[in-house]
Amino acid sequence: MLYSRICDLCGKSMITMYNTKYPSPIYCHDCHLSDKWDPFSFGIEYDKNKPFFEQFKKLFNNVPKEATHIGTGGGININSDYVNFAGGNKNCYLIFNSTSNEDSRYSRGIIKSQNAYDIYFAEQIESCYEGVNLGRCNGVMYSKNATDSFDSCFLLNCSGCQNCFGCVNLHHKSYYFLNELLHKEEWEKRVREILGSYEKIELFKKKFDEFSLKFPQKENNNLKAVSSFGDYIFESKNCYSCFEAFQCENCKYAFSIKLAKDSYDVIGRGIKSELLLETVAVGHSCSRVIGTWSLENSHDIEYSYDLRGSSYCFGCVGIKHGQYCILNKVYTEQEYNQIRKIIIAELCKKGIYGQYFSPEFSPWAYNETLAQENFPLTKKEALEQGFRWEDDIQKTEGRETLQPENIPDHIKNVPDSITKEILRCIDCNRNYKITNQELLFYRKMNIPIPRKCFYCRHQDRIVRRGPYKFWNRNCAKCQKEITTNYAPDRSEIVYCEKCYQQEVY
Repeated sequence: MLYSRICDLCGKSMITMYNTKYPSPIYCHDCHLSDKWDPFSFGIEYDKNKPFFEQFKKLFNNVPKEATHIGTGGGININSDYVNFAGGNKNCYLIFNSTSNEDSRYSRGIIKSQNAYDIYFAEQIESCYEGVNLGRCNGVMYSKNATDSFDSCFLLNCSGCQNCFGCVNLHHKSYYFLNELLHKEEWEKRVREILGSYEKIELFKKKFDEFSLKFPQKENNNLKAVSSFGDYIFESKNCYSCFEAFQCENCKYAFSIKLAKDSYDVIGRGIKSELLLETVAVGHSCSRVIGTWSLENSHDIEYSYDLRGSSYCFGCVGIKHGQYCILNKVYTEQEYNQIRKIIIAELCKKGIYGQYFSPEFSPWAYNETLAQENFPLTKKEALEQGFRWEDDIQKTEGRETLQPENIPDHIKNVPDSITKEILRCIDCNRNYKITNQELLFYRKMNIPIPRKCFYCRHQDRIVRRGPYKFWNRNCAKCQKEITTNYAPDRSEIVYCEKCYQQEVY
């Protein structure tokens, strides 16, 4: 979730992940990195007679926060202001948790890609649209679990396909339509009749969903995952209850991590890091970290928030190149170790050492976070569980100048003037616009104008990805008991991995 806000240091208008109600000072990226302020000036002398988290909360609320997070490992962003947890991107808009992309929009978890639109989780793709889990693809649209494929649409669990449309479980095929081999001319004729038209694409989506039910699905979406349990685990070993993990080892209860080792309860990043416990967005050469949010090139950090290049810090916020610091105050090594032991003893006595910050410290309400995407709660449920809820989510409604039913059905009939119109989402009524760059992409790829806003399209991809929840059911072929994110009442044919490999390859 992004908001418009004014930098509390330079007064410049900016985009930030912090709601305008959040009380801490918020600085734009340039100001936050500058020498115009000193995070150590906010330091608090530790008082052993007061609870540690009471002292930390005072520091936490006073220290300025960075508007959006740009990881230094990916490089600077160029002409890409509307991004978060993203680095090394150029000409990108509304992409998140993404690195080294160009001319891409409305996506999450993309790496080294160009002209990627409406994508969830992909690497090295180009000119792709509406995809979930794509790798090394070019010109692939409306697809899930596709690798090394080109100029294809509506692929499911396919690899090495070219000029395929509406295909499931195919490998190294060309000119297949609904898993049937056609002559090139007939294939092109059928595709031409569908692409570009909003109405026909929507009809084919339903047809493809029904068609896909005829084919077995693997119990999970893992690939080269040894002794692992979870979903979307790739080239990893000994990962339990992990999701979206790439080249990780000995990890448990982790989400959206890469190149992490020997870590537990981790969300985000983890790159070249190890021995992480209860962390969020910690990565790029970090080790021995507990209960910390956003950290790079650091080690031996506990209960801290947004540190860089630091070591031996406890309860610090926003510092860079700090050492032997507690509550942003520098101590000698001996003093640091003594105070650290006192704090740990207090937290252990309360039974909270080794756990993450309590919800009261979160700068975000539950419905402003990824938690709401993956584990949605009602406002009542969130409040009952101790989370905040934000009713004032920044958006506009009721300003549309063009109704959804008046948008031309086919992209070829859409005038340039649509970039000057305000559209309305058919699901949530949020207003959104089509940019010039976006319109050029839709025309080039023969894609109809979307009738939903970015947020609703993203939520649709979450549904297509599948829930991060598991059920026990039996392999439809060998009856072996399996654990899968396909609920027992769903109509898909689900095979264990062994049976799936025998059937498909």
